[in-house]
Amino acid sequence: MKTRFTDEQIIQMIKEQEAGEKTADVCRRYGISQGTFYKYKSKYGGMEPSDAKKLRALEAENAKLKKLLAEQMLDNAMLRDVNFKKVVTPDAKRKAVAHLVEVHQVNQRRACAALDVDRSTVRYQSRRADDTDLRDAMKAVAKERRRFGYRRLHVMVERQGWQVNHKKFRRINREEKLQVRRRGGRKRALGTRRPTVVPDSPNQRWSLDFVSDALTDGRRFRILTVVDDHTRENLALVADTSLSGLRVTRELDRLIAERGAPGTIVSNNGTEFTSMAVLRWVQETGIDWHYIAPGKPTQNAFIESFNGKLRDECLNETLFSSLAEARATLEEWQEDYNTHRPHSALGNLTPREFAEKMDMDKMAA
Repeated sequence: MKTRFTDEQIIQMIKEQEAGEKTADVCRRYGISQGTFYKYKSKYGGMEPSDAKKLRALEAENAKLKKLLAEQMLDNAMLRDVNFKKVVTPDAKRKAVAHLVEVHQVNQRRACAALDVDRSTVRYQSRRADDTDLRDAMKAVAKERRRFGYRRLHVMVERQGWQVNHKKFRRINREEKLQVRRRGGRKRALGTRRPTVVPDSPNQRWSLDFVSDALTDGRRFRILTVVDDHTRENLALVADTSLSGLRVTRELDRLIAERGAPGTIVSNNGTEFTSMAVLRWVQETGIDWHYIAPGKPTQNAFIESFNGKLRDECLNETLFSSLAEARATLEEWQEDYNTHRPHSALGNLTPREFAEKMDMDKMAA
């Protein structure tokens, strides 16, 4: 009860009334009504001035405890409000503090204290240059090359004239959520392996293999893939519903007529590669044909790596309604792979650029 009198004054007027003075006279002297006097008496009757001090201290302590409890309850409510959010980065902390200030109507200092965030972090104003054009360029390339990681995207963006530090590029790539989602993992062989020897000139060794896929109507088809192990250039992508050993030799004759004969051809032990047609062709041409050990695809690592890229970046990204459509798409992808797609093992050159560089170095020597 708010009053203009101190506790000691109220106790004094009650004692005067109890000493025999009329209530009306006491009220007139202090300027209060009799109703107010009796309210004072119901609260302070029988108390001494020392008791009033104790009561005042108790009320102050009680008010303080109520305030602390209310503040603790508010802090708990604010923490529960942001508990579902991942508040780790400075940007996330700034957003969380702004959310608490807006929703719970607290000041910035209080919100920072509840989240244990330094106010200098919240008040920091970024001095970074506007990267809108760079981000747009990155998103455009990532939209076109959906299965490219940030390193290969970096090379593609630099080809457009941008000069960006790789750490900044990776940060923006993460902020724009352009990371490539990993498809299902596979078991890895344990132990050490002997590294595959890389040929030191083009046409020294070709690798062959088959990749299978299906049309939208469920019909299966196969793709013969041929790669030059030195330049990593894709020499052939032959798609058909059936690819016999005779068809393989016919495609190899076509490639040899265009590029010359390879020193060695490497393949697995598939029935097409071990057929009589292939064995007869090897005997007639005199080309060394090497078969990898059964169940050891890592011995033909170059073509296996290429097949993985073909499936990840082309076959898994495209639906084919007809064989003709599949052949047209594969032809476009082959041209893009050889002339535009950077290859990390070649110093981020394309296979065609690497082959041309080798020719120039040979001529200079």
